[in-house]
Amino acid sequence: MTGHAEEPQGGPEREGPASDPAEARPPRSPSSGTPGSAREVLATFLRLGLTSFGGPVAHLGYFRTEIVERRRWMSDAEYADLVALNQLLPGPASSKVGMAIGLQRAGGPGMLAAWAGFTLPSALALLAFAAGVSAIGDISGSGWVAGLKAAAVAVVAHAVLGMARTLTPDLRRATIAVLALVVMLLVPGPLAQVGVILGAALLGLLVLRSLPAPPGGGTALEVRVPRWLALVSGALFLALLVILPLWARGGNGAVGLADIFYRSGALVFGGGHVVLPLLEAQTVPTGLVAPDTFLAGYGAAQAVPGPLFTFASFLGAVSSSPPSGALGALVALLAIFLPGALLVLASLPFWARLRQVRGMRLAILGANAGVVGLLAAALWDPVITHGVSSWLAGLVALAGLLALLSRRVPPWAVVVGSALLGALLL
Repeated sequence: MTGHAEEPQGGPEREGPASDPAEARPPRSPSSGTPGSAREVLATFLRLGLTSFGGPVAHLGYFRTEIVERRRWMSDAEYADLVALNQLLPGPASSKVGMAIGLQRAGGPGMLAAWAGFTLPSALALLAFAAGVSAIGDISGSGWVAGLKAAAVAVVAHAVLGMARTLTPDLRRATIAVLALVVMLLVPGPLAQVGVILGAALLGLLVLRSLPAPPGGGTALEVRVPRWLALVSGALFLALLVILPLWARGGNGAVGLADIFYRSGALVFGGGHVVLPLLEAQTVPTGLVAPDTFLAGYGAAQAVPGPLFTFASFLGAVSSSPPSGALGALVALLAIFLPGALLVLASLPFWARLRQVRGMRLAILGANAGVVGLLAAALWDPVITHGVSSWLAGLVALAGLLALLSRRVPPWAVVVGSALLGALLL
């Protein structure tokens, strides 16, 4: 969703990291049926993890260039089918697609290799940033932190505008988004967020029936997941949602941390910036992470490639309750990505039938509109309320937003520039 600003129109057409002379070779037939090695998958996704800026939509464009056009691991129809499935599931959108590609290419080891290659570069960078923040101590009055918070305002505002263009293109979906925004401003909190997503999905079923049928059909993606494994994965996904909160009541710090990030990964649709309100609600009001530290880390997360969900590694590392540091980062990182991995395993064998259900697609259209309202509420509180502390900070945020809207300045450059301006002016 990291230069994680949403780029709904430009992302897929961008030249990704696969642009090199290898693309001039004679075309090969898609090799989705040819098994590959986990090492091959790891090398491919490590390259993507080091170079994929631009958020989930741009990531999917990079994936298509590398997987479909350059390596021919699957056809365009198969790739589109995989993307459609993962848009219907909660969790990090581009990471789920990557894990599914790795699973198709090299089985379970390939799935793990795809996740590690795409995720670890940004996770390690944010862990290093967290170590620097901890070494410095109190950073609340630092000008560069004020600059990072202003950058967070620009990036989230850009994401809201981009998502609104694509996910609320008509009056009915815009109304769902506004209702979600109002509810979240009046009744903030994680339970309200879940209720907003479910309510928006229900409204989608009720009021979007006259819309043209959402895309479906096409060639079904072949899967290599045994049905029993799919059922076990789905059961484990649900069981952990119940077991972790109960287990955390015993005072085990690692389990409590895992519970926070597992629920965040399990309840957010679309990934990227959408996870921000869930993470903020679970960490800042509870005192686990200071508001300034949260926004500074979120700003830093925009300057690294890969999935924005790796922001969890920063939050786990700076947690005020043990475990923190590297162990806290590891627990948070594994917990936030685990729900998406379980859902990929659980859904692939059943997708051929599920993808034909019109009601499911209408519900997800409504949920996506609700997500826009959810993110708009987060833009106001905590992003603007904590990120714009003066008129100069507001100008830095506005300059960052205009730079992002120009599409000529990458998000990482906005973050670095805002931090420098903050050090000089704030």
